[in-house]
Amino acid sequence: MNGDGSSSSAGCTPTQQALIEEAMGNLRRMARLPFLARQAAEVRKGATPSEVVYEEDRLRLLHYLREGPPKYKTPLVFVFALVNRPYILDILPNKSVVRHFVDAGFDTYLIDWGVPSHAHRQHTLATYVDGYLPNVADFVCRRTGAPRASVLGYCMGGTMSAMFAALHPEKVQNLILLAAGIDFSTRQGLLNLWSDARYFDVDRFVDAFGNAPAEFLQSAFLLLKPVANFVQKPLGLWERLEDEDFVEEYLTMEAWLNDNVPVPGEVFREFVKYLYQGNLLVKNQMPVGRRVVDLRRITCPVLNLVADKDDLVPPAQSEPFNDLVGSTDRQVIKLSAGHIGLAMGKKAQREMWPAVCRWLAERS
Repeated sequence: MNGDGSSSSAGCTPTQQALIEEAMGNLRRMARLPFLARQAAEVRKGATPSEVVYEEDRLRLLHYLREGPPKYKTPLVFVFALVNRPYILDILPNKSVVRHFVDAGFDTYLIDWGVPSHAHRQHTLATYVDGYLPNVADFVCRRTGAPRASVLGYCMGGTMSAMFAALHPEKVQNLILLAAGIDFSTRQGLLNLWSDARYFDVDRFVDAFGNAPAEFLQSAFLLLKPVANFVQKPLGLWERLEDEDFVEEYLTMEAWLNDNVPVPGEVFREFVKYLYQGNLLVKNQMPVGRRVVDLRRITCPVLNLVADKDDLVPPAQSEPFNDLVGSTDRQVIKLSAGHIGLAMGKKAQREMWPAVCRWLAERS
């Protein structure tokens, strides 16, 4: 061993030297393992400064701070899914979707749905789509003086945003969907197969558990790509354990991926029964409380963002949306990415989000 901690190659064959270097690398990586837990516990959740400007039940509305007044009068509201935490949209400075819009001059808001308790198991889609969302839109419009708000919905939040825009078209200036499930007739994704009524009795499930447990949802997502999640990902971390930037991003993403929340039981029941099993949204038969969603009532400009490698919301589930609405101004951007990469990937950050900001600016 040399004084600088490196191994000496004197008298070693190339094969022996390679084995020594590999062993020393493993020892260095092992020495870092005890510090990972502390580093993981210190992960920041949100990169852009924000303030809570509205609260209702467990819901909190975050307003992102910027220097000076916004460039555009029409505010933008991010609507995330009920399954995970919304800070994925602002998780790191170099991967923040939110920051693109704040820096571009938009008055930007994000809904944090909070964590439902057992008392919230009776919440339905109407509670969110015909209750919380209209209330948030009304508050933001009063706060900004704008007649309508732009809405960007991600995944399940995109599906709910489409329902909201159809039920309340007078409140929506522009609608952007990000990897949103609309047509559930496809059998390309495992979730569509697993939720088939022949194999999954959602009524018995909800009656037994109340809310859909976070652990159940997390297990389902991990099993969509078991080799990648249980083998390739840990090996990738081990091999790059000395790369501090990589480790920081890895731990930040893992903190979010494991920060699941339960879904209110009745919302889960309706989502599975009416969408995955009945595909009622594309038939304009989707019940939301006492109302029925008719996608043809959406007449605002529409931008549909689709990932062609999405294993959670396959492209065939998102792409039909533009042909179902009443809008004449409708576009699709399709990116070679997965479900999360569509939001946070390098190509999305470099190309897609600046293009989306330009699209929205022209319509705000």
